[in-house]
Amino acid sequence: MSGGAAGPRLPGLDADAWAVIRAGLAEDLGPSGDVTSQALIPEGAPGRAHLLAREPLVVCGLSVAAAVFRHLDPDAVFVPRAQDGDHCGGERHVLAEVSGDLRALLAGERLALNLLQRLSGIATFTARFVAEVQGTHVRLVDTRKTTPGLRTLEKYAVRVGGAHNHRMGLFDGVLIKDNHLAVCGSVGQAVGRARARCHSLLRIQVEVESLRQLEEAAAAGADAVLLDNMGIPEIRACVAWAREKAPDLLLEASGGVRLDNVRAIAEAGVHQVSAGALVHQARWVDVSMDIQATGAAAT
Repeated sequence: MSGGAAGPRLPGLDADAWAVIRAGLAEDLGPSGDVTSQALIPEGAPGRAHLLAREPLVVCGLSVAAAVFRHLDPDAVFVPRAQDGDHCGGERHVLAEVSGDLRALLAGERLALNLLQRLSGIATFTARFVAEVQGTHVRLVDTRKTTPGLRTLEKYAVRVGGAHNHRMGLFDGVLIKDNHLAVCGSVGQAVGRARARCHSLLRIQVEVESLRQLEEAAAAGADAVLLDNMGIPEIRACVAWAREKAPDLLLEASGGVRLDNVRAIAEAGVHQVSAGALVHQARWVDVSMDIQATGAAAT
């Protein structure tokens, strides 16, 4: 299992983010470009726009929005009026100003807003989960339940919201799940096989559904266990056993984690709680772009 990045750290943009931007623009512009703006806006006409939060939210994705406009117009000037991680109150709160080629601003508007609304929505929802477990010292982490192609950005939004990343993919952590166990035959056999064949730096985690399987995982040398879909009494029993018999074993609770039960799960004594809901249950927030022509294009 990977602990993920320690902090947000996206503004420089990586190859995955640029791939999303290029694919999104290609999808929107197609082979002919923005035919509406080409028909209505003089070539080279300048423009200016404001990106506005229209509801309370946690800002996330400003550097991605800036990259959309600069990809279309390398001379575009993007001036942020907030930072990723800021809590904005809505009511037309200005997040950024952008100026440049008017056709480019209009062509990039939808993609920039889509990404801002999606990422800010995840950061906002994650922040609500983080607030629920405040004071419990539990570590809140995400899962691999992300939108295909958007994992890097969505996991960045989770960090901006105050939580942490679990594995980025199948390549950076060993997590033995129920289907692996069905093939291997038992928790002990699966953990033993992983311990013998995996790089020593990889943490070995196994999903368990009972105290008996937890005991088997600890005896086989697992570094961490995932308590899958357990009720609070079952979690507490596993925590009590581990504290006495395997104090170095990391305990993670997962499955069915929601805003209305995450604190109770955290208070049961686990080290961390993983929630796919941070991403797949987050709704888009309301961000808009108000644009105006400047100079000759305004007449």
